[in-house]
Amino acid sequence: MHAMQYEFALPADYDMGVIRSRVARVGHLLDGWDGLGVKAYLIRERGRHGSPVNQYAPFYLWNTLAGMNGFLWGGAFQGPVDDFGRPRIRQWTGLAFEEGAAAGFPAAFAVRRRHPVPDGVELAAFMADAADGTARLAAEEGAVLAASAVDTDAWELVDFSLWAHDVPKAEGDVFQVLHLSQPGREELPRGRQW
Repeated sequence: MHAMQYEFALPADYDMGVIRSRVARVGHLLDGWDGLGVKAYLIRERGRHGSPVNQYAPFYLWNTLAGMNGFLWGGAFQGPVDDFGRPRIRQWTGLAFEEGAAAGFPAAFAVRRRHPVPDGVELAAFMADAADGTARLAAEEGAVLAASAVDTDAWELVDFSLWAHDVPKAEGDVFQVLHLSQPGREELPRGRQW
């Protein structure tokens, strides 16, 4: 599993209805994308759920590198680039994935928490704890799914979770889910990824 996210920061007075309309118009295009586990079409709105910014920030869990590369280099990604500019794309190697206690419910909100892997820790133990934390998070009431992944260049861990309600039991940046494409969700490997 590979995690990926890019963010488009938008002006404070930006009409977020434009993003909602865009997702309503094109979100379904990845509903059958080969190699994609899950794509959550996410927004944050300034002043809502603690957000200081307006932002469009899709988050992906990929089953295959071929699927991810096909999206990035096969033309589909050019649309957002043409409309908003070329963003920095964050990528993380998967540590763990779990279906949540509310897996059968639609995802309404997402929480993303990025935090550093501290210097001096035993990496095996730290990553095992992160994977265990993913399982605990997925067991929380309202959790649709939970995943964790690591960027070994920046030594940053990302915890990502989807929630069926607007009071997520996770810490981090809260996003509204506009659409969820999940053609390969069933193929995402459960538990620790090693």
